[in-house]
Amino acid sequence: MTDYNDLKLRASSSPHIRAKDDTRSAMLDVIIALLPALAFAVFNFGLRALVLTAVSMAGAVAFEALYRLVMKKHQTAGDLSAAVTGMLIAFVCPVTAPYWMVLIGDFFAIVLVKQLYGGLGQNFLNPALAARAFLFSWAAHMSTWAAPGTQAPLMGAVDVVTQPTPMSYLSTNSLSDLQAVYDLKDMFVGLIGGSMGEVSAMCLLLGGLYLLGRRVISWHIPVCYVGTVALLTFLFPRGNEPVAWMLYNVLGGGLLLGAIFMATDYVTSPISRRGRVIYGIGCGLITVFIRYFGSYVEGVCYSILCMNLCVWLLDKYLKPRRFGVARRPLFKRKEAEGK
Repeated sequence: MTDYNDLKLRASSSPHIRAKDDTRSAMLDVIIALLPALAFAVFNFGLRALVLTAVSMAGAVAFEALYRLVMKKHQTAGDLSAAVTGMLIAFVCPVTAPYWMVLIGDFFAIVLVKQLYGGLGQNFLNPALAARAFLFSWAAHMSTWAAPGTQAPLMGAVDVVTQPTPMSYLSTNSLSDLQAVYDLKDMFVGLIGGSMGEVSAMCLLLGGLYLLGRRVISWHIPVCYVGTVALLTFLFPRGNEPVAWMLYNVLGGGLLLGAIFMATDYVTSPISRRGRVIYGIGCGLITVFIRYFGSYVEGVCYSILCMNLCVWLLDKYLKPRRFGVARRPLFKRKEAEGK
């Protein structure tokens, strides 16, 4: 029989359920999931893709470590979140981007977007996407796309053969011209021009399946995001080939990279399932709206950033019901709040 008087119980604050998983393990899974896309970028654009990614990752980790050191805060550089941010910043840049430019992006993402708001868990925007939007201050560098199969030099001036991306053709409703340059197999495999980490749909889907299998992400945001874009582009095609128009829109640009690896960011995405569904649909709607009516050919970056700003609202009004607590009608809640 248990003698409760001799039990030594320790009272502590929540959470009381603990698991072996932590931030570092989740971030490591994301890095592993991104490796196929990185390997393909090296194959498609040369060794410079690997060096640019390494420089960006090292810069992001260094900026986080230096900021925490200067501000006399406990070090978080080892949790790999900064390394993931640096990797994603490199992925959303052309392989021709100068090294100094990705380092500026690292500083903007880590110091201004993440650390000044309190560090991981406090930022309200995705740091990598905010950095990408900022880096378009150097529009010439961010819109120079190397042709597939180009081996960009490691150092010195980057003089490569350039080629329009699939989104450039789609923005001018030139589906037939796009089909003459890239077929759907090229689009799926990644033998196309574009930002070095977003070209291969095949590799990004492999990474997404890995994250789903590891339960690092859930299916709600990627499926609702990509599904919304697919549905809208199928229902409102620009041309007489709705299926082809839809497939090129899904496989082109940064849709899969954004839907799988950026929109699912824990900090800047909703916590409830209903919130994630609405969040994914919203990202899809804004992406198609920008692609169809904006002067910029791609809408993934700005769609996710816009929906990041709505996460607090989704979390506030779509809270899951607490176990054992009945949900009151809305008008009664308002009356109670007014008293």
